[in-house]
Amino acid sequence: MSDEDPTPPEPAPDAPRAEGLDLARSIARSLAGNTRARRGPRPGSRRQRTVPSASGAHPDDRDPQSVEGTIGRLIAEQGWGTDIRVHGVFTRWDAIVGREVAQHCTPESFHPGDPTAADPRGRVGRLVVRTDSTAWATQVRMLAPTVVRRLNEELGEGTIGVIDVQGPRGPTWRKGPRSVRDGRGPRDTYG
Repeated sequence: MSDEDPTPPEPAPDAPRAEGLDLARSIARSLAGNTRARRGPRPGSRRQRTVPSASGAHPDDRDPQSVEGTIGRLIAEQGWGTDIRVHGVFTRWDAIVGREVAQHCTPESFHPGDPTAADPRGRVGRLVVRTDSTAWATQVRMLAPTVVRRLNEELGEGTIGVIDVQGPRGPTWRKGPRSVRDGRGPRDTYG
């Protein structure tokens, strides 16, 4: 059979004869395969047509994927597992430290440790906690080893090594979008 001649090849003497619609389908399949193999992808085309080798009842990559599986794969590929677990702890903060302590302190940020850091304090994860008074800052500093132990039970051993407790922020006198550096601040308006 030549490339220009669309006539089907002669069947073997013992092969069943294809007639009508079956014959047309087999000719179309053979022509489609020949033209695709002969032409190949068009130069400059972005889309390359692929023909699946088989289709069946078993799941494969072409099937719809669940959102949970897709997001789980994304989290694993990007290395966000620890960050997501830590921020999940932020939402359960009152259950971990207790309701009374949680009313006076909140977790602010998490900085994962770097195992290659020269400074031993940089090798462990650091959790920054903000309190609403200096008295509670002192109290939370005393509770820090217990909180670190509870957090590592939830997150995995060694995830958090240090809790950085910070007191309340001082008042700011800056009002509006513009300010003067090294200005006297509000003192110059009192007389």
